[in-house]
Amino acid sequence: MTQATLLRNKTTIAVVDDDESVRRALDSLLRSSGYKVRTYCSAIEFLDAEAQADTHCLVSDIQMPGMSGVELHERLGAMGLRIPTIFITAYPDLGAHTPGLVACLPKPCDADKLLDCIEMALRPAR
Repeated sequence: MTQATLLRNKTTIAVVDDDESVRRALDSLLRSSGYKVRTYCSAIEFLDAEAQADTHCLVSDIQMPGMSGVELHERLGAMGLRIPTIFITAYPDLGAHTPGLVACLPKPCDADKLLDCIEMALRPAR
């Protein structure tokens, strides 16, 4: 087992999307790439689960009922949490200028591009 694989096995990615089929697809992709994955159907569910401390990277839709992905990202920042965030959305212009965002990818997103963005998000700052 390579060092990269060992690190992935210890890395938790949270997926927040109100579309169940998107959550299932991302869960499958990320697990097959060696990550631990937790899925949530809304930003509120993610916050209520209090899983933020165990989340190394957040992959979220923008347009969701109740609280948008942008609002979730801002709320986490207000809580002092700097979780690397990647938006996957049908409306990439809505999140493209969000401060602290790793990437804003259009739906449907390219799996390799998403994995590259996650790897970039998880690299230690130099």
